[in-house]
Amino acid sequence: MSKVPAATSTLGLLRTLANRGPSTATALAAALDIPRSTTYHLLSVLTDAGFVVHLPDERRWTLGPSAFEIGMAYLRHDPREALARPVLIELAERVGHTVHLAALHGSEVVYLLKESPRSTRRASTLITDVGVRLPAATTASGRAMLATLSAEQVRAVMSSPTAFVSRTGRGPTSLSALRSVLTRERRSGYALEDGEILDGYASVGVAIIDSAGRLAGAVSVTVHTIGDAAGLDSVIAYVPQVREAAETIATRLSR
Repeated sequence: MSKVPAATSTLGLLRTLANRGPSTATALAAALDIPRSTTYHLLSVLTDAGFVVHLPDERRWTLGPSAFEIGMAYLRHDPREALARPVLIELAERVGHTVHLAALHGSEVVYLLKESPRSTRRASTLITDVGVRLPAATTASGRAMLATLSAEQVRAVMSSPTAFVSRTGRGPTSLSALRSVLTRERRSGYALEDGEILDGYASVGVAIIDSAGRLAGAVSVTVHTIGDAAGLDSVIAYVPQVREAAETIATRLSR
């Protein structure tokens, strides 16, 4: 028997929500075989800490952004960056543009790697440097990753008050608008943003899914579109290369 029953119940509650999705307090209490009063107390503490989100209209609880941040923090401690760097360097040379590796961190993306082709390695005007965080809803990398999540997970991740901050007046500014964009991008298998982070730049991103089916990040290419007669078509043309890079990284992570 555990010497810390409260910790056991808390972990059990989080695991149950992860497996079942949004649940009522009654269902959680029954699954964990603990009193409903204890369940409500645990839910209150976890909600305050951001690990659980209450859905009042449904009278259910679901995992919150802090739970996803813990999961992504685990991924950031694996050898992903070292394994991905050679792939990104090769991709940058092939497409001739800046490429990124990003991870989902709550309602934001954090850039883990940034590589540019040798011919253009000079002071970059891009703000997507390593360590920079940007709203996931308005980045190609962010939306590529969000598109792999369930509707309940997206709602939990995007529950932050700052989740829909617009930098240029473009991009989804509400959960319903984001869902519409994700539906389209989920069907296409890639995410595309045009001037949502910086005017005159567009990006295409593809999620990295490891052999266990878990989200492990996203690869993206950013293109300066001003003066490019092909416009977004030239950006979309890089989807096969970006997808190949994402699949190669996923394979390397599985070894």
